[in-house]
Amino acid sequence: MARTRLIPIYTTQGDAEAFLSYPYLFNRNGDWIGFATTQKEVYSVLGNYVGTLTDEPRIVSKRTTSTLKPRLNPPPQPQKVYPPATIPLPPMMAELSHSVIDVLLDAPERLHTVDSGEYRQDMD
Repeated sequence: MARTRLIPIYTTQGDAEAFLSYPYLFNRNGDWIGFATTQKEVYSVLGNYVGTLTDEPRIVSKRTTSTLKPRLNPPPQPQKVYPPATIPLPPMMAELSHSVIDVLLDAPERLHTVDSGEYRQDMD
């Protein structure tokens, strides 16, 4: 199996908390936590809008919004990945304005695994 290239997604503090193997997002354990669109919009494993992927790269979201983006159907669940042991140092991060939050730092619960999260299906 060919090894897929994982792009580290950093927090504002410079920690790699997620990895992108387009279109899939994974946490540090290699579990699927979301996906990205070609417009750099980030969605949870349930298809709920989470935020935007910046060029740095990190995931940001407006603190408050008056419009909700429609839920998308998520792609098929990928296999678990194995993040690299070493990760490049983060680039210099631009300061965020007060109206924007760093999702991985300030609202990590928005990107949860399939078997966890507030909106998961209840087991019968």
